[in-house]
Amino acid sequence: MNNIDLLNNVKKIHFVGIGGSGMCPMAEILNKEGFEITGSDIYESDTLERIKALHIPVYIGHKKENVLGKDLIVYTAAVKRNNPELLAAQEFNIPAIERSVMLGLVTKRYSKSIAVSGTHGKTSTTAMITQILTTGKADPTAIIGGKLPFIGGNSRVGKSDIIVCEACEYVDTFLQLHPYISVILNIDADHLDYFGSLENIKKSFNKFGNQTSGLIIYNGDDKNSFDTVNDINIKKLSFGLNENNDYYAKDITTKSGAKMRFSLMKRGQKLCDIKLNVPGKHNIYNALAAAVVADYLSIDTEFIKKALSEFTGVHRRFEILGNPNDIVVADDFAHHPTEITAILNSAMSMGFNTVWAVFQPHTYSRTAILINDFAKALSIADKVIISEILAVREENTYNIYSKDLGEKVPNSVCIDSFEDITEYIKNNAKPGDLVLTMGGGNVYKCANMILKSLNE
Repeated sequence: MNNIDLLNNVKKIHFVGIGGSGMCPMAEILNKEGFEITGSDIYESDTLERIKALHIPVYIGHKKENVLGKDLIVYTAAVKRNNPELLAAQEFNIPAIERSVMLGLVTKRYSKSIAVSGTHGKTSTTAMITQILTTGKADPTAIIGGKLPFIGGNSRVGKSDIIVCEACEYVDTFLQLHPYISVILNIDADHLDYFGSLENIKKSFNKFGNQTSGLIIYNGDDKNSFDTVNDINIKKLSFGLNENNDYYAKDITTKSGAKMRFSLMKRGQKLCDIKLNVPGKHNIYNALAAAVVADYLSIDTEFIKKALSEFTGVHRRFEILGNPNDIVVADDFAHHPTEITAILNSAMSMGFNTVWAVFQPHTYSRTAILINDFAKALSIADKVIISEILAVREENTYNIYSKDLGEKVPNSVCIDSFEDITEYIKNNAKPGDLVLTMGGGNVYKCANMILKSLNE
């Protein structure tokens, strides 16, 4: 069966790993469209509670019988090939597709699909666009990689012909998408275990841009992005801090390191003044990208201004968890040197006595290939704690360890376990300090342990 025709020929769809942040929104959308949805996962979660509230049957544990009678199976990249439900799908000749393929099929059902790509900032920008379009009564459907407080989760099912989603470049998953509007926030050397070189990454982004039907919105200040879209013959709009861009930020002021103001400019004309409550220059770029999308879709400027001023961030994006004993504990998803640099520069400008960076390296390959860049980025903080490297999908064929990174970072210590890191922070952090956990894995658990310990 051709993928394009899949959703026209199926009724019963089963999601393997339905609790995943990229899976549950699609299950919600397809459920609303009248498909019979079921799902399975290995443990209970807030996401599963949300899914169950929609009367979608969810099985805990993966079993062969869960897929019997289904027309289509959707699975995440994290699911192993020997998963009993995938093996059963093979046995009973039930088509099985990876999550990114389903995302492509879902977005094709909307005439105005907006795909947000880039090495950094996808989740925050997708969330900003969602908040602006919802505030502006455009009633979008949205799939976001993190929880947006404004909508009470990471997805929204709207009634309009607009859908907003993230377009992840890893293993070229974004090439499953053929958006109406593509956003390219930035292009950096990442996922080199797959791409091999920055040039290959740029080639993939070029293909992605060429799959766009309406408009490409790109960061005109980022040379890699500019080079990548330069030869694409589709309508383009640029954004940035440089006045050569179609849209740009002017008269940027920072208050207390976190709150920022700037004038939103469009080809020399001022549209409005924007107030941002999320810190860092990177969030000015994210806000500009979101504003361009909204302006192109004819959202009133007052709604853009209101939504961005009320945007408080996304779960795990400089998320402040608490302030026990005047020690601020925050958590961020930053797991690439460019992201770490941006977030630590923001943190260092906020006036804390000491900024503690608790970093969990994410994958052996990324740590080995970018070790010097990681060292330079982490050195921005006053004090650094480096945990054990999170393997994710890899074996340590690189013979790389946390201590190898720690040796290159001044004022750093390597402490493997979250328990021992928590104890170290408890004994050494002082009032007026910021403790910021960072990483793409489960280091947020460490942040919660630190918070609990300091509260006690």
